[in-house]
Amino acid sequence: MRKMTPYTLTAIGLILLAAGLYMIKTVSAPEGMMLALPYVCVGLGCGMFGHGVGEIFNHSALKNSPDLAKQIEIDKKDERNVTIANRAKGKAFDVMVPLLGALMISFALMGVDIIAVLLLVAAYLFIYGCSIYYRIRYENEM
Repeated sequence: MRKMTPYTLTAIGLILLAAGLYMIKTVSAPEGMMLALPYVCVGLGCGMFGHGVGEIFNHSALKNSPDLAKQIEIDKKDERNVTIANRAKGKAFDVMVPLLGALMISFALMGVDIIAVLLLVAAYLFIYGCSIYYRIRYENEM
């Protein structure tokens, strides 16, 4: 799949942001999906816009300094840095799993809407499913 250019990402982000703000201002009595859709558009739009602008600034800053760009590329692919990043992801996963479990239990005890609890349970099971899948896959490769 072809990667989006930062300019395309920025433009799509602005469009989503504008559409979300427009929906927030114009929809007078939102029901169902329209309760959340404008805010999802605003969130996605802001994220895409920020990422695109960051990439544009990064590219323009590194355009005049090829030696710095080469050093940054080497640092990204350095085995030590990759190992540190993977260990940090592993620790974050170890913290996230019990935290999500406690959050599910507290939501259930607080009487939060069952749909919200079930969505959280589905996300929790999906995360664990991905973990099991990749563990089996990597064990077979090694």
